[in-house]
Amino acid sequence: MKPLEGLLVLDFAQFLAAPWAATRLADLGARVIKIERPGTGDICRQLYISNLSLDGDSTLFHSINRNKQSFAADLKNPADLAAVKRLVARADVMIQNFRPGVMERIGLGSDACRALNPRLVYGVVTGYGDGPWREKPGQDLLAQSVSGLTWLNGNADQPPLAFGLSIADLTASAHLVQGILAALVRRGITGQGALVEVSLLESILDLQFELTTTFLNDGGKRPERSAINNANAYLGAPYGIYATADGFLALAMGSIVTLGELLELPALAQFSAPPTWFTRRDEIKRLIAAHLAAKPTRHWLDRLEPADYWCAEVLDWNRLWRTDAFKALDFVQQVTRDDGPTLATTRCPIRIDGQLFKSPRGAPRVGQHTREIQAEFRLQV
Repeated sequence: MKPLEGLLVLDFAQFLAAPWAATRLADLGARVIKIERPGTGDICRQLYISNLSLDGDSTLFHSINRNKQSFAADLKNPADLAAVKRLVARADVMIQNFRPGVMERIGLGSDACRALNPRLVYGVVTGYGDGPWREKPGQDLLAQSVSGLTWLNGNADQPPLAFGLSIADLTASAHLVQGILAALVRRGITGQGALVEVSLLESILDLQFELTTTFLNDGGKRPERSAINNANAYLGAPYGIYATADGFLALAMGSIVTLGELLELPALAQFSAPPTWFTRRDEIKRLIAAHLAAKPTRHWLDRLEPADYWCAEVLDWNRLWRTDAFKALDFVQQVTRDDGPTLATTRCPIRIDGQLFKSPRGAPRVGQHTREIQAEFRLQV
C-alpha cells in the first residue's frame, strides 16, 4: 500500500510547478483528477521543449501528468462549475496556479472551496507571492532573473546566466508538496484543512539560502564568481570542473597542499595557508587547470580516489545510463496511455521502507475519465 492511498487530489493547474506537485502526490498513492478545459485541456499539452510529440501531446505534458485522470469541465458553464464544486466537497487536496484573483472570480478561491469542504487542503503556486509584483507573469526564467540566481552561474567575465533547468518551478513544486503534507498531518489532529501557498520567487530564494546568508552577513557584497571554472561564488580553490586530456574532472572542497602532492604539482605547496585558497583562488585554479589537461581523467581519478579526495568524472546522460551505479537505482520507468503509446521517464525518487514508487499509467487524454467520474461521484443533476 502506498502512503497516500485513499486521498483525492484535484489538479486545476497548468504548465509545470503545480502539476508536478500533483504528480508527486500521485506517485505516493493519491488519486489525482486533473480538471481541464474541454477540447484543448492544459496548455502544457502543446508546450514543446524538444519538438517531441506523443499521441498528440508534448512529451513534457506526458512526463509531468502521468498517473492522473482527466475530467473536462468548462468552469464558465454553470452546470460544469456545479459538478466541479461537488468534487471539491469530496476532495482532500486541491491545487491551482492561476494568476491571483482568477479562481476567486470563478467561485473556486480558497475561502469558497473551504466553505464547501472545511477539511480541504488548498494549494497555490504563484509567481511572486504578495506585494507589488503580484500580477507579474510567474514564469521560471523570469523568476530566476529577478532572484539573483543568474549571478551565481558562469565565470566572472560572463554575463548573468540562467540555470539549465526549470529550477524555480521544480523547487516551488517540492515546497508545495511539503506544505500540503504538513497540512494533511495537522488535519489528522485538528480535522481542519488549510491554505498552502508557495511562490517561484520565494522558493528560488530559499534554494540559495547558503549563499544569501553569507551575503546578508558580509556587508551585502555581491558574490564574486571565479574567473576560472567557477562552480560556487563563495568557495575557494579547487572547487570547479576541469578539462582533462580526454574529458572533464570535478574537484570539490579539499586541501590545496594535499591536492598538489596527489597530482605531483609542487607549485601548489606555496598555498599552505587556507585563506589563500579563496584570496588567490584564480591563480591556484589556473595552475590546476593547466596540469590536469595533460593526462586523461582516469589517470587523475586513480590518484585522487584512493586518497578519498573529493572528485568525480563528469558524465553525460549516455555514459551515466551505462554505469552499474545508475542501473542499480532502477530509475527509469515505462508509462503507457491505456491503448496508446509508451513513454520512458523517471520514477519518484523517494523510497519508504525500501519501496520504490512506480506507476505504469500514462498521462490521460483531455476528458478521458469525465463520464466515469460523473457516474462515480453522481455529479450530474
